[in-house]
Amino acid sequence: MSAQSVMPAPAESQLSAQSSSETRRVVLAAALGTVFEWYDFFIYGTLAAFFGALFFPPSNETAAFLASLATFGAGFVLRPFGALFFGRLGDLVGRKVTFLITMLIMGVATAAVGLLPTFAQIGWWAPIILVTLRLLQGLAVGGEFGGAVTYVAEHAGSGRRGFITSWIQITATGGLLLSLLAILICRNSMSPEAFASWGWRIPFVGSIGLLLLSLYIRLKLHESPVFKQMQSEGRTSKNPIKEVLGEKRNLKTVLIAIFGAVAGQAVIWYTGHFYSLYFMTNTLKLDPSTAYIYLTIGLVLATPFFVVFGWLSDCIGRKWIILTGCALSAILFIPIFNGLMIYGNPRLAAFRANHTVALQGADCVADQSIVTQLFSPAKTTPCSKAKSFLSANAVPYTVVPGDGFGLRLGDRSFTGFDEPAVKVALVEAGLPLKADPAQANAPMMVALLFALVFLATMVYGPLGAMLVELFPTQIRYSGVSVALQFGNGWIGGFAPLVAASVVVSTGDVFAGLWYTVIFAASTAVIGAVLLRETHTSRL
Repeated sequence: MSAQSVMPAPAESQLSAQSSSETRRVVLAAALGTVFEWYDFFIYGTLAAFFGALFFPPSNETAAFLASLATFGAGFVLRPFGALFFGRLGDLVGRKVTFLITMLIMGVATAAVGLLPTFAQIGWWAPIILVTLRLLQGLAVGGEFGGAVTYVAEHAGSGRRGFITSWIQITATGGLLLSLLAILICRNSMSPEAFASWGWRIPFVGSIGLLLLSLYIRLKLHESPVFKQMQSEGRTSKNPIKEVLGEKRNLKTVLIAIFGAVAGQAVIWYTGHFYSLYFMTNTLKLDPSTAYIYLTIGLVLATPFFVVFGWLSDCIGRKWIILTGCALSAILFIPIFNGLMIYGNPRLAAFRANHTVALQGADCVADQSIVTQLFSPAKTTPCSKAKSFLSANAVPYTVVPGDGFGLRLGDRSFTGFDEPAVKVALVEAGLPLKADPAQANAPMMVALLFALVFLATMVYGPLGAMLVELFPTQIRYSGVSVALQFGNGWIGGFAPLVAASVVVSTGDVFAGLWYTVIFAASTAVIGAVLLRETHTSRL
């Protein structure tokens, strides 16, 4: 059956006959379970900068930070494979059983992170086990979200699908918000030393309670009526993955969905939600609790717009809302991040406007590759040490060829890299080593973070309904999951890592945002040409 096929009318009649109370119960149960699962996945991302000193060698600050981001990204590597495995299972045996399994895997892996010994205790086993647990989390998320949005959409009648599924789209931001609140509570209820020693484990181990509650909620759900009707009529797919990827028309639909919608959503969401947090804490040197508060307020204010745009997509269509959000993001993201620096750490913005460090030496030219930063960030040449230090302090630099290594700041020159001496020179020139909270403009910071999340709601709110409507019932779980997780797992999930690596490579703290800008802009163009409107489709 092709991607253009639709369910016969009786299934839609059955959906429309459902009571509104039954629909609300289904949405609430599915959404709560998915919020808790996203909480499990994102609690690591929220603490990624903190983990660099716990689970990786402490010899190179920037290398440890990049490693922590890479491990965060490792959770995305298996998401497409989770989509393939659990998507197939969901199309063969049902939606409900499948996302019960994914939830169990996620909960156990998250709790295990909270019990994991650090690098100081077990050496290299710490990052190895941590990466393994992140891979399990990625496998679980790969099969969870597509199943949840498919399940809910198949309970919604025509004309309300965007609004109903938008409550599932909220869950990713809701999970992030819940993780931020959990960390804020832990940080503010104990000393910084206690949090660094053992308090950070509480949000992970506490997820066991969320797991039990989520399983209880999910066990009370019934199978999707659309799937049950298809199953009773003997129309289930015998090999959904082969149909999704092996049939030309379905594969074309998957590729259009990824590059004409999901890729842009993925980079916008992860840059706005996660890279903004890294940018505030690591580039601007804001106190983490302050950065969490700014982002939390921005999330609370912007999150309702997931539902607003989901509802609007039922009225005017989904395609142009999504693509307008992509185009606006491509235009506005770099100016918004510039604004975060100006209003979050004005002394740093002023220093950067007036000072640039020149690095000279053959090693510096060789180290300039972004690939080098991604795969060999721990090199210990004088130039790599200088780049690490300058990037960690958001000091702009340029690289010039020459013999031997040298560093020049204004009229001061240094032979080799003497970190204490360079730090003194930078501070004397006006570099702030930490942001001054008294100088930060809190309302403007919240407004800019609200803008980032608002753009994400514009793209993400209608997306779930559109993806469900692109695929026929017998391969829907697989098709939606594959499109979502290839886009989010391999394009969006690595946005923070790629952005941070580009910054180290170029010395420009805003250069990494071009990854997001390029994908958002290309998605707007590809989607405008190839993506079809779906909001009048029947399931």
